[in-house]
Amino acid sequence: MKVPFVDLRSQYDSIKSEIDNSIQSVINETAFISGKYAAEFEKNYARKYAVKNCISVANGTDAIYLILRALNIGPNDEVITVANTWISTAETISQAGAKPVFVDIEQDFFPIDISKLEQKITSRTKAIIPVHLYGHPAEVDKIKNICETYKLHLIEDCAQAHFAEYKGQKVGTFGIASTFSFYPGKNLGAYGDAGAVITNDDTLAAKIRMIANHGSLKKHHHMIEGVNSRMDGIQAAVLSVKLPHISDWNQKRYDNARYYNKLLKGVVNVAIPMIRSNATHVFHLYVIRTEKRKGLQAFLSDCGIATGIHYPTALPFLEAYRHLGHSPEDFPVSYKYQDTILSLPMYPELTYEQIEYVAEKIREFFGG
Repeated sequence: MKVPFVDLRSQYDSIKSEIDNSIQSVINETAFISGKYAAEFEKNYARKYAVKNCISVANGTDAIYLILRALNIGPNDEVITVANTWISTAETISQAGAKPVFVDIEQDFFPIDISKLEQKITSRTKAIIPVHLYGHPAEVDKIKNICETYKLHLIEDCAQAHFAEYKGQKVGTFGIASTFSFYPGKNLGAYGDAGAVITNDDTLAAKIRMIANHGSLKKHHHMIEGVNSRMDGIQAAVLSVKLPHISDWNQKRYDNARYYNKLLKGVVNVAIPMIRSNATHVFHLYVIRTEKRKGLQAFLSDCGIATGIHYPTALPFLEAYRHLGHSPEDFPVSYKYQDTILSLPMYPELTYEQIEYVAEKIREFFGG
């Protein structure tokens, strides 16, 4: 049996006529950049999140940069984020001119360890960017309290956590603004790069929109120097088709994760993902931990099962951040987990038969 890591073709086939019609409409109207279809998606996404503003942008990386720039965060400033995440979160801090400051992850969960957060705050700290990694919410209410105490901006990176909830509230609605990626493999994915910012702050929203559109809210009226970060019409149309399905798709991911957990529970040398009782995990990724990762990954590959590693090197230990002078002792959990985490196939169309096959092969590898 072949089990792909993600199967975007199956998702497309399930809504093929809707997708095809939406793309054809964009082509017929030659509405390729921003415009009608982007505006429609913004309206629908903001409504589903019950927020005042959604600004569609070119990708999730730009979304973070645009917020930082709109908040006037730059040289001599520091922004705190988590040690184990995709580089977008940190590189945008540097692109804004500020310094990324890393905090280790939790022992039992993958988001930022809030017990180690306050010790990283200095007079230069301007914001905290928690990442709701793999679809599991960070303890964002506690992070918000810290931000309020120290008068810092809370910016949520929700690139992997579309419509996840923490204590009954959607992540992305706790801070001043939050960012989303619609990279094709995300829970809500486009057919190319796309991203968005949501916020209830009208002034901030207008400034982000201006920066993203060459510093202009009206063509040829450039109030400031901006950048070019606009969502393509085709991506917006695809996302508008997919948006009504996201709740069902997230539920299927959760059900698949529970089935994985049931089948893998008790397997020696395998730690299955944990979920906080007050959180709704949307399982962008299903990540196990094992000291025998290299051998297991090779064995699964031989069995036709695709896997991934998110992420093989924690950010502080990348060459890009060598200048910060970090050591493994600074981030012991992230350092340890980078060699043990393994992402198993996870997507809504994954069948129980496929999950059973994956679990069977894992048990076979460990002799269980």
